[in-house]
Amino acid sequence: MSERTSSPPSRRWPKILGISLVLLLLVVVIAFQVAVRVLKGEVIAALGAEAEIRELKIGLTSVEVIGIRLPAPKTEGKAVWPAGDFLRAERLVITPSLASLLSGRIVLKNIRVEGAYLSLLRERDGRLRLLPTLTERTVTTRRPDPARSAALRRSHSQPCAADAGGQKLEIERIEIVESSIDFFDASVRRTPIKITLEDLNFSLDRLRLPELTGESRLKLTGTLKGRAQDGKISVEGKIELASKDSDIQTRLQGVDLTVLQAYLVKASDVGIRSGLLDMEVHSVVKKGHLHGPGALSLRRLELSNNGNAFMGMPRNLVVAVLKGGKDRIDVKFILSGNVDNPGFSLNESIAREIGIGLMGALGINAGSLAKGLGNAGKDIGKLGESLGKMLGGQ
Repeated sequence: MSERTSSPPSRRWPKILGISLVLLLLVVVIAFQVAVRVLKGEVIAALGAEAEIRELKIGLTSVEVIGIRLPAPKTEGKAVWPAGDFLRAERLVITPSLASLLSGRIVLKNIRVEGAYLSLLRERDGRLRLLPTLTERTVTTRRPDPARSAALRRSHSQPCAADAGGQKLEIERIEIVESSIDFFDASVRRTPIKITLEDLNFSLDRLRLPELTGESRLKLTGTLKGRAQDGKISVEGKIELASKDSDIQTRLQGVDLTVLQAYLVKASDVGIRSGLLDMEVHSVVKKGHLHGPGALSLRRLELSNNGNAFMGMPRNLVVAVLKGGKDRIDVKFILSGNVDNPGFSLNESIAREIGIGLMGALGINAGSLAKGLGNAGKDIGKLGESLGKMLGGQ
């Protein structure tokens, strides 16, 4: 009878190593799947219970989120937001700094958003609302009072305060590419005016949360959709969000004036058949003081026959200037004021400066104009008011 002999150790260890590697791989796969589910849950929790995510991928150096959608809610089947979605994005890629993981700090090297859509709403009282489910705090109780809930929805919700003891986050760069924005403005008319910005590309460098200190560089380019012609917009400069100090160059080129008509004229005033707007402003805010020299041009302006005034100016005077061989009206202005002063209004500052510049360009005296127009003189600078609202003024 032969005696069974055991395999020598030199032959057993490859089998043991192979089994160990298979088990280790299985553990890694399970842990990876668990991590994906946990991370997806965290992302949805951050965006809100209504958020949708089609796919989430975790790579060796980045996290990729595919198909993000944050739909606008409905109350009793009726829309409470002028757009169907607050936010959409085809692709979001987050690249963390691996070196920062060992230091206890959270540093993201890059956040890149591709094919995004964002809707903003300016309420009738001038409040600008952006992603209200994320940026506004709502108060809930166990026994909701319908009247109180309605009042809370109408009231201005306060931004969520950052937890002073929470972990800090530093983002080296944020990129938004090939995206679009719908800006709905209900502060001018009961039915919100819609202004669409397409081909949007935006970048912001060095963002520290929650303290927002340090200088950040920003750049934005896009196309402002028009009826007869699309215009171009570009914003570039630097800003410190904590102190609000900034140095920013803003340019508008070939913007269709008919898109801004609701801002420029009253229903009883002269309408705009066609026209283009160009504008450049170099605004600097330092220690709360704004200094912003700028220039504005109205080109190929054609007015309708109804009404007697345009932006507070007599229609016949404006038409006479345009027929006098000038197909453009050039206006220079300087914005100035203390932005920390509660009484400061960007709208009023732009309206006043552009109104004065427009009168000078038309060759008229402010005193005689006010005497001849009476209350119509108060309408001078409607264009400035509209630009102020578009730039975020009150």
